Amino acid sequence: MARLIWDEVGQRFFETGVKNGVLYVQDNDGSYKNGVVWNGLTAVTESPSGAEETPLYADDVKYLTLRSAEQFGATIEAYTYPEEFEQCDGSAQIANGVTIGQQARRAFGLCYRTAVGNDIQGQEFSYKLHLLYGCTVAPSEKSYSTINDNPEAITFSWELSTVPVPVDGFKPTASLVIDASKVDEGKMALLEDALFGDESNEAKLLLPNEIMEMLK
Repeated sequence: MARLIWDEVGQRFFETGVKNGVLYVQDNDGSYKNGVVWNGLTAVTESPSGAEETPLYADDVKYLTLRSAEQFGATIEAYTYPEEFEQCDGSAQIANGVTIGQQARRAFGLCYRTAVGNDIQGQEFSYKLHLLYGCTVAPSEKSYSTINDNPEAITFSWELSTVPVPVDGFKPTASLVIDASKVDEGKMALLEDALFGDESNEAKLLLPNEIMEMLK
């Protein structure tokens, strides 16, 4: 057995950035087809909740701990959003260029990419794909202010909640992360063709069971 060694060359990893956002509005059959580019995505803050402790005592000592169900939530921030997202944000178009609010909100899926770096290759080492399922957003605050000598672009922000989807052999989940550095390059290319579309297929958000089958 070798002694543990810290901070070896090439083993100092970090994760940074967010880009290549894709929105998939959920169809009535529960699938996520016809993905569209989400330009202007600036941040996705993942905020899991739940898993709270309920301690049980016996014989005057702590006997065991039960944990509540975990839920996945997030905050999306962006300078703009695709037109298809309006129906997810409670808007509906009543005439060309005219929209109204306070309408029913459609569920959607989301994909975005973060960079994985190390001490040798920097941010070019690899990347991760983050997939979110069963997402809905709450109404968000929008602040409009006058242009002055220190102009700023309006930043939109949405609080996101989720409904998990089934995963064979595991508990349902609303989030899935794919580390490209640990997946066969050929299989990764096929997966990205499905997620981002190619010459013959529209972009589609695959469900966890479909991804497991593809990456076997």
